[in-house]
Amino acid sequence: MKSLRIISKPLKGKVFAQPSKSMAHRAVICAALAKGESRINNVVLSDDIKATLGAAEALGAKVRIDDSPEYKGRKTVTIEASGQITIKEKCIDCKESGSTARFLMPITRLVSEPCIFTGHGRLVERPFDIYKRLFTQKGISFIDTEGKMPITLSGRLVPGEYTLQGDVSSQFISGLLFTLPLLEASSRINIAGKMESLPYIQMTISVLKEFGIDIASEKNHRILIIKGNQSYKAIPSYTVEGDWSQAAFFCVMGALSGQITIEGLSMDSLQGDRIIADILKNMGAKPVIDNQGLSFNKTDLKGITVDVSQCPDLVPAIALAASAAKGVTNIVNGARLRIKESDRLSTTCSELNKLGARIIEKPDGLVIDGVNKLKGGKVHGSGDHRIVMALASASAICDQVVEIEGYEAVKKSYPEFWEDFMALGGEVEFYG
Repeated sequence: MKSLRIISKPLKGKVFAQPSKSMAHRAVICAALAKGESRINNVVLSDDIKATLGAAEALGAKVRIDDSPEYKGRKTVTIEASGQITIKEKCIDCKESGSTARFLMPITRLVSEPCIFTGHGRLVERPFDIYKRLFTQKGISFIDTEGKMPITLSGRLVPGEYTLQGDVSSQFISGLLFTLPLLEASSRINIAGKMESLPYIQMTISVLKEFGIDIASEKNHRILIIKGNQSYKAIPSYTVEGDWSQAAFFCVMGALSGQITIEGLSMDSLQGDRIIADILKNMGAKPVIDNQGLSFNKTDLKGITVDVSQCPDLVPAIALAASAAKGVTNIVNGARLRIKESDRLSTTCSELNKLGARIIEKPDGLVIDGVNKLKGGKVHGSGDHRIVMALASASAICDQVVEIEGYEAVKKSYPEFWEDFMALGGEVEFYG
């Protein structure tokens, strides 16, 4: 496993936000379901996006990748599709992308032919029992391997009523939202119990609308009404907006160490992780929004209570900020983090504690008692891109060198992370 050393020092400067991985997944899938040619601008070929592009090709779409003329270092993805899927390749390798697997499984059930889903890493262990129950009820064959991948599906999805709990991954709901409009009659999704990750459902509905699909909602999206016999429309140009979940680490770096400006973020974004600016403001940070972008300066932070049910991906970044805040921070309603790329509650706690933080792990959250400064040390990326980025960000307030084993995990979502980190003054030595 590869390792690196970071010379601990304050960071400052300017970065351009990565394109949103979540929005890119959705745009690629919509384009692959449309009839005609669509262009998606401002794309980074992370491992997860490569998985979704591969899945689109497996279902009959033609994909072309070119350098983006408008965004340096980014790609423009052109997708040509027939408006109907065909199982061109019976086995879809989702790599480690939960979004790819959960978004595409229902879509393959627009036809009756069997399809096999495989994956790698923690994805093989992640649960798909929600689809197993729903699909079986609708007459679809769902064969897994002792609850794990590979998963073989066969049979066609039928329109009707689908009920899911609100505290499951929103990816299951989004997967149905992509698929049900293409069935011959109308359908309805009922969301029961506590509603979590609502922003991700709103993001899906927003991208669907761009590609000509209409979803009606009632009772604050607890009831989703999907008219049948709709069709996706190819669009000549869709630009992926900046990613707030990735930008969160730079927001925290700025609040802890020095002025950092993030360009290319939409202040009106539907992304739930946009709330990082408000969370840091509540902790005492002073975000500045101007024509340069979003900026954070070093500020004394204080502990607060943060409900992460709608923004679970922010936990590693919030935990880092809380580690240097005065007083105690409580992160609550984060139980679903245990089934991410790592058990993210456990790994956030253990790895930041190795650097000198004082964090106690709870069943659904973290209790963080802030310290004046972290000390540094040797840590493990745990195969989790967000853990690696949090640990790198932590180096800005450490007294000693930070060594990260498994730093390459950032390729899953942010292959340019180390380049941007060094542009802010980070001193990195790669070895192993």
